Amino acid sequence: MMADPMLATRSLRKAFGGIVATDNLSLEVAAGEIHAVIGPNGAGKTTLVDLLSGQLKADGGEIVFNGRRISRLKPSARSHRGLARSFQITSIFPDFTVLDNVALAVQAQSGHSFRFWRPAAGDARLYKPAGDMLARVGLEGRGGVLAGNLAHGEQRQLEIAMALATRPKMLLLDEPMAGMGIEESQSMIALLGELKSDYTMLLVEHDMDAVFALADRITVLVYGRSIATGTPADIRANADVRDAYLGTSEGE
Repeated sequence: MMADPMLATRSLRKAFGGIVATDNLSLEVAAGEIHAVIGPNGAGKTTLVDLLSGQLKADGGEIVFNGRRISRLKPSARSHRGLARSFQITSIFPDFTVLDNVALAVQAQSGHSFRFWRPAAGDARLYKPAGDMLARVGLEGRGGVLAGNLAHGEQRQLEIAMALATRPKMLLLDEPMAGMGIEESQSMIALLGELKSDYTMLLVEHDMDAVFALADRITVLVYGRSIATGTPADIRANADVRDAYLGTSEGE
């Protein structure tokens, strides 16, 4: 066990009827690392991210973030503690501009209701940090475009910008390369590599090229259980992992 991990799960459990999605899972993510979680269909990867972010309530076990138990906290409270997530399916406001989308995330982090959005439009306290986040993800100059008109890869960049606008300590990324072509995936790999210096990340991803390019450590899930955790080289060399997963197609 590592000293003072940023995120840890201890005997985490979640079942849906008779199907066990997370089976007494203990996992640790060190500060400053990209920790990838991989596994075959039905391994429980997205369920894990939902449990960590508070979208689902665990049946048992606990989640510790920055030394504090967060298992009973709502998603908004976890966000304010410094956990931000992206979704497997892009989650943006398509009828708002790109800049408005990020400004909404800034406003939400400040604790204000979306009901006050219209009077707040144009507030430099929202738009200055929103513009900074767009520049950080490579979307400078795209702020006035409707989010729904962005290319798929750009929408993923926007979602990352919205997550960064909440001032997180750690990013929970659920298949950020999903649906991307080769060039878009390469751009996202480069972006996440640049963000690594400032953010700890848990990365769920089916693109093995991305996983092995980015991850410091990898955990392999099968039927909700971890069968191996190690460096990319360790995972490549693990016979159990090859038999269970690396020789098969991936998805969730």
